[in-house]
Amino acid sequence: MSALFEPCTIGNLQLPNRFLRSATWDATADVSGSATDNSVALYRELAKGEIGLIISGYAFVSEHGKANPGQYGVHTDEMIPGLRRLVDVVHEQDGRIALQIVHSGINSGWFSPQGIPVLAMSHLSDFKHPHREMTTEDIEGIIADFAAGAVRGIEAGFDAIQLHGAHGYLMSQVISPLYNQRTDDWGGTAENRRRFHLEVIRAVRKAIGQDFPLFIKFGIADDRDGGLTLEEGLEATKQMVAAGLDAVEVSAGIGMPIPQATKDDSEPTPFRKRAAAAKQAVSVPIGAVAGIRSLETAQDIVDSGDADMVAMCRPFIREPQLIARWRRGDTKRATCISCNRCMPIVSRGEPLVCGEDLRLQEKAD
Repeated sequence: MSALFEPCTIGNLQLPNRFLRSATWDATADVSGSATDNSVALYRELAKGEIGLIISGYAFVSEHGKANPGQYGVHTDEMIPGLRRLVDVVHEQDGRIALQIVHSGINSGWFSPQGIPVLAMSHLSDFKHPHREMTTEDIEGIIADFAAGAVRGIEAGFDAIQLHGAHGYLMSQVISPLYNQRTDDWGGTAENRRRFHLEVIRAVRKAIGQDFPLFIKFGIADDRDGGLTLEEGLEATKQMVAAGLDAVEVSAGIGMPIPQATKDDSEPTPFRKRAAAAKQAVSVPIGAVAGIRSLETAQDIVDSGDADMVAMCRPFIREPQLIARWRRGDTKRATCISCNRCMPIVSRGEPLVCGEDLRLQEKAD
């Protein structure tokens, strides 16, 4: 049998297999950021699916760091009871769950009230939302918020903490020369642009201890001209691991390409080569994400040594029990067709469902 179904460890956390449910915004939290009955129902179905590690939808660590409606919060102690409900429903099925924590930086503007400036690493003349450049005090405050959010995650019972360092949110903005045009200690050189990441990791490590599993979803390169290069991303990966990370899920930073449906059922896996490069650079487990739809592709990624784990998002929206099906011997590819109809649904603030299932249901009605 493939190594996919063999145990894997992130720090001292043993996973029963090498599948990750990549963090997915589900728009089920209430206006405060607290988990709801809809949130619990979603995670109950995921927990039945025998996924090695479920990574939660991103939870904002600061009141001013929220990106989208229905997003989870971990910015106050009042969020802990709701988050604990998610943990409990996963643990009831003997599953494992990590909390992903985030600050959205300039992208908080998509959610902030009209006219209220959001925090940004630099002022960007072509960005339409009102924003202001962060002071050193602002930056240090957000670092402290990451540490406090991680502690709340532990208090809620999560098995691991994942930093969201991808997809154009604050950690992507800080490390990218496209968004970080500062000339002080927090910008300019590649060394200064990765300082925030290292300080966050050190602060979180100090707060949660050396043994609690901590990893990152990292946009290891930008997909826009003039952005973060893979070489810089690999150097940042080495330094982040040295600072205390236990694993890295390799993804994209600014300008993230989203794999689309293909006529021939091929599986574009845009970050596989980047994951393989990261695996050569560091000794901790590496996860590959994006575009994986078949057991054969997942097996090839792990068995070839390009990554230690495979992560999926959209397949679990339509088919939360996909891994259990594969393990039982029904190895047909995921029913997800990569149509992306799920994204407009959550963008309207409606709870996440498969857009193709919804389309078929409406057609039948």
